[in-house]
Amino acid sequence: MVGSAIWRNLESKGYTNLIGRTSKELNLLDQQAVRNFFAYEKPEYVFLAAAKVGGIVANNTYRAQFIYENLQIQNNIIHQSYLDSVKKLMFLGSSCIYPKHAPQPMKEEHLLTGLLEPTNEPYAIAKIAGIKMCEAYRDQYGCNFISVMPTNLYGPNDNFDLKNSHVLPAMVRKMHLAKSLENGDFDAIIEDLDNRTTERKNEGTTIQWSDDKINSYLEENGIVESFPHQVGKSVNRSVEPSSPRSVVLSLWGTGSPKREFLYVEDMAEACVHLMLHYNEKQFVNIGCGEDISIKDLALLVKKIVGFEGELKFDTSKPDGTPRKLLDVSKLFATGWRPKVGLEDGIEKVYKMKFQND
Repeated sequence: MVGSAIWRNLESKGYTNLIGRTSKELNLLDQQAVRNFFAYEKPEYVFLAAAKVGGIVANNTYRAQFIYENLQIQNNIIHQSYLDSVKKLMFLGSSCIYPKHAPQPMKEEHLLTGLLEPTNEPYAIAKIAGIKMCEAYRDQYGCNFISVMPTNLYGPNDNFDLKNSHVLPAMVRKMHLAKSLENGDFDAIIEDLDNRTTERKNEGTTIQWSDDKINSYLEENGIVESFPHQVGKSVNRSVEPSSPRSVVLSLWGTGSPKREFLYVEDMAEACVHLMLHYNEKQFVNIGCGEDISIKDLALLVKKIVGFEGELKFDTSKPDGTPRKLLDVSKLFATGWRPKVGLEDGIEKVYKMKFQND
């Protein structure tokens, strides 16, 4: 999502000598492959946007993979950029680098002033290491390596797989599935499951989505039909209800944590702006300076998608960090401002990814 947005932004500004590889074309965990890539392409400016990323479930489940793969990617790219005398490198981190109970909004100076959120600690430590690596190579070798810390991002090419996606894309997709069940639109449900599930991608063949399989998938992700005296499995395509189905969507946590969201095209514009105009050792937060509670975000997505059912919050599930709002005064002082508001951005994503499929 991030790399392709930066690429589009550069193209829009007239840059033509762009070099890039997909993860299938270049394994960044392979040090020799990275060496060969740099030797062949000889890049002068590097945007290091590659990373293993995911939401709270993925971060907490694949803890070893998140720290190992991110450290490996960073080490290979940053060190090779030094060896090949890259003119400038930008390392992209994450707002999860800040302490769990950092003062709000979080300033760049708050890094390493407290304990991290346990569920994403391995990922955060890897990103902190990337920042410090850029600073160290600047100190010892004089490299113009800078770091930026984006807030929560969303937009085109986002990950909508419910096993490892972030909160906003996961919420949009769950609302879409809930609305489809509400309307008895099983063609839309099956189309979604075919296009966006890990099972479909892994098998590489068409899955026969029986009623039981659909029920199981929806229930696993908190989407069930509500009956007068129970909530439970409900999909039966052979029976058409006389009125819209009553559907309940359950979301993780209390809904009270607050998060900041930035449309990825705005983030790409900020990255290119800083690559052109910022050369300091201190990393820079990238965000919009405003946040929203998860509950209010859910209500906003519900309105945009058109889901009429009930929302519930499963308080047995973790909330994560209570609040993550970035102080963006350093960024704004450079003359940059975001252009896309949250509601407009979510509408763009929903129309692009779910109404035009």
